[in-house]
Amino acid sequence: MRYLNWATDTASVLRSQVSAKDIDTLVFTSRYQVLLAKCGTLAGTAQERLVNGLVDLEITERVQAFEEAQAALDAQIGRWNGPEWFVVADSSFYIHNPIKLADVDLHKVLGLPSGEHIRLLFPMVVVDELDALKEGGKQQARWRAPHTLGLLDQILDGSTFGILHRQELISHDGEVRGEVNMEIVLDPPGHVRLPITDDEIIDRAVAIQSLAARRVRLLTCDTGQHTRGRAAGLEVTKIPTKDPGPEPGWEALDKPGTGTRAQRRAKQAAREAQSDTSHGA
Repeated sequence: MRYLNWATDTASVLRSQVSAKDIDTLVFTSRYQVLLAKCGTLAGTAQERLVNGLVDLEITERVQAFEEAQAALDAQIGRWNGPEWFVVADSSFYIHNPIKLADVDLHKVLGLPSGEHIRLLFPMVVVDELDALKEGGKQQARWRAPHTLGLLDQILDGSTFGILHRQELISHDGEVRGEVNMEIVLDPPGHVRLPITDDEIIDRAVAIQSLAARRVRLLTCDTGQHTRGRAAGLEVTKIPTKDPGPEPGWEALDKPGTGTRAQRRAKQAAREAQSDTSHGA
């Protein structure tokens, strides 16, 4: 019973810090569910030995899981103590931003003074989504996704951290452009992703914000993601969508026989009529 009470109390403490699925992974394991279901139904010396053995094994594994999670957490916090602006961009930014990642001025996009340092964070879910877009996306996505991943590989060189642009002097007046570095943020041990990728990206950004004890900026070209990010307490920068131009005259376009298919049929009929005339001659 003490173990079951500990599990309940621990889950209550963690509930405001980590997701419900992560709590299930760390605390409410399948063995916990078995012990909870059998609570009060097992009696006798043999059954007590069985229960005690299961509890001892579960406690040993929970201690190991929490120690691994704590070590990963401490290491991550230790890397996030510099004077930088933390930025998470979703895949829509890398695909649809007018300027590709290699050439984009993040200080300008984010509206930051040129001397500020920026850390561009890539949660693993974003990396995986870009990997999927290399083959399955539209033409622009099939170019932009491998460009972004290739640049990431080049800068990181097998690590999880690298420098995209070093701090440098950019004018004779002494103006400095701050460093822009990049980091892949691995999923924590035992982490279970949310089923919707956009929700998972926001969840990771919120978690980073909590661990780093600073605001995290979300970069997106997607209106829905902009709304979800703001609702989750993130500061969001949305890249304006491309102007579609003047509104067409819908009445003329909606008239029968003026659509694209009708025009194709008319051209085909004209070609057939011309062919018949040629044969008749």
